[in-house]
Amino acid sequence: MSSDSLLIKNAHAIMTGLPGDAARHAGPDIRVRNGVIEAMGSLTALPDERLIDARDCVVYPAWVNTHHHLFQSLLKGEPQGLNKSLTAWLSATPYRFRATFDESTFRLAVRIGLIELLRSGCATVADHNYLYWPDMPFDASDILFSEGEALGMRIVLCRGGATQGRVIEKDLPQALRPENFDHYMADMERLVRRYHDPKPTSLRRVVMAPTTLLHSAPGAQLREMAKLARSLGIRLHSHLSETVDYLDAARAKFDMTPVQFCAEHDWLGDDVWFAHLVKLLPQEIAILGQTRTGIAHCPQSNGRLGSGIADLLALEKAGVPVSLGVDGAASNEAADMQSEAHAAWLLQRARKGMLAKPRYDGGSFEGGGDAASIEDVVRWGSAGGAQILGLQQSGTVQVGMLADIAIYRLDDPRYFGLHDMAIGPVACGGRAALKALMINGRVIVENDVIPGLDLDAMRHDAMSAVRTMQQRAAR
Repeated sequence: MSSDSLLIKNAHAIMTGLPGDAARHAGPDIRVRNGVIEAMGSLTALPDERLIDARDCVVYPAWVNTHHHLFQSLLKGEPQGLNKSLTAWLSATPYRFRATFDESTFRLAVRIGLIELLRSGCATVADHNYLYWPDMPFDASDILFSEGEALGMRIVLCRGGATQGRVIEKDLPQALRPENFDHYMADMERLVRRYHDPKPTSLRRVVMAPTTLLHSAPGAQLREMAKLARSLGIRLHSHLSETVDYLDAARAKFDMTPVQFCAEHDWLGDDVWFAHLVKLLPQEIAILGQTRTGIAHCPQSNGRLGSGIADLLALEKAGVPVSLGVDGAASNEAADMQSEAHAAWLLQRARKGMLAKPRYDGGSFEGGGDAASIEDVVRWGSAGGAQILGLQQSGTVQVGMLADIAIYRLDDPRYFGLHDMAIGPVACGGRAALKALMINGRVIVENDVIPGLDLDAMRHDAMSAVRTMQQRAAR
């Protein structure tokens, strides 16, 4: 963390990530000292203080991405899964390509995903990595943390995996075989000892995250996982209720709803969050709210797979903490947080509009134009994510918080003509150029440049890797 004093000067607008009237700050200046926001207002530069001129720029809290699958960065637009819904897509794309990953392709995929996120103004990535199998020849966890460290990003490893398979087959390929339960638990303890840092300034966290709660482990093991996680002081995460299949499976296998299944196995609480939660019954929303269990909302992936649109308004009203996640690039070909925020804003309005009833049916033609404000979306994508991940000093632009700050230039024609420049990065979508991105007060991106990054070389590496993986998958 930098020990120098830095002054962001003359910002056109400042979004804070806070609720209500505090969602915007007049600024126009922000002082950062020792990685922490020290002052905001009309400030005079100190002798030898570093200046960032934010004239005609807008300041946002850096995005907090609470659900990603970075390995999928080399599976974008894969033809066999492109027009399929979740279950068929899983078989066609991520499962079919699991065995094609080696250390170099996995590392490249992680790097591509992190850079794509970084260039959108994202500081924190919770990667739900489920690429683990018995006798795996490389350490995926170490690669995730090392690539994050090289870029200066905050990495939350949600250690996925399964100790049972959805289908019992004797001759499964090695990459599709479930892990031994004792090995899984031992690896969780190893990862926490080696990487997990609970300090507010930490750039490394570890989370217990079996891939899909209904299918990845027997109930007794899920209880043991939850117990171990809480004894280690780490959080819990998984997929849940992405499609109606979850409701059907929970009823058929356990005679209860998915959320009831989670409650029965100690997988609810303010230290738990689930990705998707698209298909919920009203009583499930109430339980999630009562227990303060969170959501990683992934609107673009849910749309791409035809899963639906999570009801964030009902969830938040019930008391559910809300955050945004990109999900995997194999089901979200624009895997960045600016695009995700744009989609979240539009689709909450679309969802509310779809539910509007005609007047003769007791409703109105009002539609959903007021369903979610830009300020709501910024709060979900920053403060909401920090809350869910337990990052108590991150997620908002206010005095005393860590300086995780994105400064957008808005100098592309996409943003010309805005009457309110503050909303541009969300309302207009696209990718706004970064004047600067700070993480823990350290400038990671400046004038839209990541030091040492050769994008053209990375593009060629990605093209070569895709060809190699296609050949391996065809064998």
